[in-house]
Amino acid sequence: MQLIFIKCSEIDQICLLHTPTCAVLLYLLYSSRNSLISLVYAIHHIGTSQYMYVEFVTSPAGPLLNTGFHFNVGNWPGHVETAGIKHGICDWLLSSDSLKDSSASEGIFLSIAHWYPPNTSCSYHIKGRIGEIVRLYFPSFRINRIESPILKYDGDCGESLTIYDSDHPDPARIIKTFCDTFSRPMEKVDFVSTSPSLYVQFESKTGSYSGSSLYYWAHYDFFNNTRFGDPVPNTLCDEVMYAWKHPGGKIRSPMNSLIFKRTGGSDVRCQYKFVTDRRLYARAIIEVSSVSFKELPYNNNACTRCHEERVDKLVIWEERDKFQNNLACFCDNIPRTVRVISSAEQMNLEMIVQGQHAITSYFKNPNPLFEASYEFAHGPLCGPITLGPAPDGELVFPLKKALAMVTGPMAPAEHHYRREKCIWELKVAAQRDIWLHLEKARFGDRTCESAKIEVYLAGRLEPRFIVCPENISLARDLPILSVSDLGALEADSEPLPVLIQYTGDGQPGKNAFRLVWTELFHLPRNPDGSLASSLLQDAGCDFRCPGNTDVCIPRHLLCNGIENCPNVTHSSTMAQLTRHIEWNLEQLGLLKHAKHYKEMVLHDESPEICLKRELTELPYFKILLITIGLSLMMTLFVAILCRMCRGTDYNKRSRF
Repeated sequence: MQLIFIKCSEIDQICLLHTPTCAVLLYLLYSSRNSLISLVYAIHHIGTSQYMYVEFVTSPAGPLLNTGFHFNVGNWPGHVETAGIKHGICDWLLSSDSLKDSSASEGIFLSIAHWYPPNTSCSYHIKGRIGEIVRLYFPSFRINRIESPILKYDGDCGESLTIYDSDHPDPARIIKTFCDTFSRPMEKVDFVSTSPSLYVQFESKTGSYSGSSLYYWAHYDFFNNTRFGDPVPNTLCDEVMYAWKHPGGKIRSPMNSLIFKRTGGSDVRCQYKFVTDRRLYARAIIEVSSVSFKELPYNNNACTRCHEERVDKLVIWEERDKFQNNLACFCDNIPRTVRVISSAEQMNLEMIVQGQHAITSYFKNPNPLFEASYEFAHGPLCGPITLGPAPDGELVFPLKKALAMVTGPMAPAEHHYRREKCIWELKVAAQRDIWLHLEKARFGDRTCESAKIEVYLAGRLEPRFIVCPENISLARDLPILSVSDLGALEADSEPLPVLIQYTGDGQPGKNAFRLVWTELFHLPRNPDGSLASSLLQDAGCDFRCPGNTDVCIPRHLLCNGIENCPNVTHSSTMAQLTRHIEWNLEQLGLLKHAKHYKEMVLHDESPEICLKRELTELPYFKILLITIGLSLMMTLFVAILCRMCRGTDYNKRSRF
């Protein structure tokens, strides 16, 4: 037992005695200043319990007036050590750093439970870090009448508690005010700030001998409200990534897990919109690296039909012709990164979480539900994003028409230093193979980091071809992409487009190339392996390419200055190279003019056929008409001159 003797010799004296879990308030009210009061209390430690012994002793004369004193004992349940810095009597700074230092997830402060004078004001400034918001709620809240006021007050709000969405008592930023005369307590209701600070102020006009009439037990905590783009007003968690403000970066599910508690049981929908201007970029690219939705043991919906099932999911879509065109859907973990490319300058990513289990599964869950990165691609130098279908064509980088946009006086200063990424979509006609070859190329550096051309087939994550300065010599011998490679499912359906991606230095003139393509008709075969000539009717098969390709091209691609037949001379035998010569010459009407044709190796730009075609296809009839016309004009001109000369001689004779 430990005994402590305390003397309180002044009238209206307050003696407040503290123990680790209890607070004892002694209020002395005597009419004589000569009285002597002594208080003795003892604390007994029995196991984990604590007891207090209080003894009241007077002088032999006893009190002159009144009969004793007012004695209040109140307990503060639980751990009530406020993690913060106290200024003055009851002003507190409760910061996120102080809470972190105390290794607590939530902070606590309580209403005043002892005597305080009239016009008392106590403040609690709850301050978070930059990017954080504050949540305040009351697990217990009671509003009583003022039982023992020191000063009489007949108006409303003798005592009040006001919550400000600010770092100071700003009247324009009041969230809620509680008054002792007309307010109702609000237990377990979240009061959330829009900034890193929340300010709580208690005011009493009356003062009290027995504690506050507003009895509350307040909890507060902090949430990371960092955004990756521009927040959309009046939405829970929507954001917009504008290309001119956020040209690229990483995104994830909202770091503020409080959104899973604020929906009231409805589904949580967070939409990320990626917006650009075609004058800057023509595409948006999203790469999803991880998806980590929780599995619910009693959920009957399985992740088999992602778009239709009511499951937690991540949907990527774009608006096309005023309809939502779904590009991808994820409701389960993914083994590797998935890349999604938009077909226009806008794309949307939306996270959908079912409301019935959002709080239990994801509230205060630090792990991200998904992680992804994004960027904008295909600037003005890249040109059109869609090419073909066409029998032949070319892809030229950089686009000459756009050079003035990035090199003129109005060009953005940062353009010359950014890394360019172009993504073209090459469409191929039905039942056509395609052959790509690099006609011309100029690269400023000799490494693949400075410039790289990648060709992707539909549904493939890895590129089919990679062309860069280190393997530029092999770019002219690229193999043919057949109909099966292009992914044509049916005979009359167009195959999925081929994606061609260029990544390199965006400085105009440093890197330039010309990629040429030709659509090829694959020669059909009979079951015995012979050529099915009947199927070549009206198919545009006018010239069979040499080698082991079994492809042909239409007549208008002959002698056009570009080798439209694949260059296979290095891997073909002589028998394969001379296999279709007689048929080709007969189709072109040159067989009777050709000598030793069996020893020829003809491709579509061979001089043996180009010179003879020019001679045989001369427009003799047009030349004849032109010659006759010129002759008539000359005759008419001579006749006019002769008539003018005769008129001059006649005038001279008439004078004489």
